[in-house]
Amino acid sequence: MIKMPSIKVLYVDDEPYNLESFRAMFRRQYEIFTASSAMEAYDILEKTEVHVIVSDQKMPDITGVEFFKSLKEKYPDPLRILVTGFVDVQVLADAINHGDIYHYITKPWNDLDLKQSIANAYEAYAARASLKEKVISLQRSNDELNRFVYSISHELRAPLTSAIGIINLIKLEDLYHSSGSYWELMETCIKDLDYYINNILDYYKNSRFEAERENIDFQALVDRLISIHKKSDLDVKFFTDIVQENTFFGDKFRTELIFSNLISNAIRYQNPEETDKKVDVLIRVNAKEALINIVDNGVGIPKEIHDKIFNQFFRGQSEKGTGLGLFILKEALSKLNGSITVDSLPKAGSRFIVRLPNNV
Repeated sequence: MIKMPSIKVLYVDDEPYNLESFRAMFRRQYEIFTASSAMEAYDILEKTEVHVIVSDQKMPDITGVEFFKSLKEKYPDPLRILVTGFVDVQVLADAINHGDIYHYITKPWNDLDLKQSIANAYEAYAARASLKEKVISLQRSNDELNRFVYSISHELRAPLTSAIGIINLIKLEDLYHSSGSYWELMETCIKDLDYYINNILDYYKNSRFEAERENIDFQALVDRLISIHKKSDLDVKFFTDIVQENTFFGDKFRTELIFSNLISNAIRYQNPEETDKKVDVLIRVNAKEALINIVDNGVGIPKEIHDKIFNQFFRGQSEKGTGLGLFILKEALSKLNGSITVDSLPKAGSRFIVRLPNNV
């Protein structure tokens, strides 16, 4: 047999007869506490977790509405029901609108109405308590996720950095090709893992951090990202044409994320048969927006999948990448109220056109 929860109800009234009447009426359904003054009620609330408080409006030292108003800061959880024979309609309306009382019952009360009001109030109390527990559970999960991401960004990156350092030492000692292609395969796997970890971190930060407003120098930003990414393929030539006539304000982290993904993809998806691999970065900044074109002469993208390449984990016909880069890029753009279009055909290269609003 399921045991019903013990519902604790506090009734406050300066009339002893009303207190006894209330206790006699509801003692079988609820655990009843009574108080003949606000001070007695405070003492009970200090010692007991009460679910529903019922109070008479007309008391010598304080009105029911004033009493409930005084509880909101220290005891916000119990639901409050006012019993009144006469009250200023405006005072009552204000008390309801500001959440000081949950419901009110006219005096003399109808037993069935009061019982139903207490039952409804407890249901609302239980729903709020359940929601609060879920919020706490979500916060706990969020904290665990934060620790997990911290672990990825630090504990996994450290051995990866060491492995890359060892590969570089092997290159310096001219042993890179001493074991066939094994060192090259290992370096590729390490770089892929590093790329996946960066994607996970970018996705996490993009989904959780609020957009910031910072001054962005596109020339400096692009030059720095090109110097980082071109190391993965020194044969790719970069050409930049950046005209920034106005100061541009935007979210630097997400703007870097967008450029980083587009530049990285432009290198990653170069045509291996192309002898003149190149990427053009064209930017025009005005008072309204930044218009960005990233153009490559790589393998291109079939037109029938143009609308799918921004989907999560979509990788088309290629096994390269995680299928997260362009999805994260699109999510970042949505937070910046920006847009992106693609113009591409197989073996004809790709042009990505990005528009970012200038948040001056």
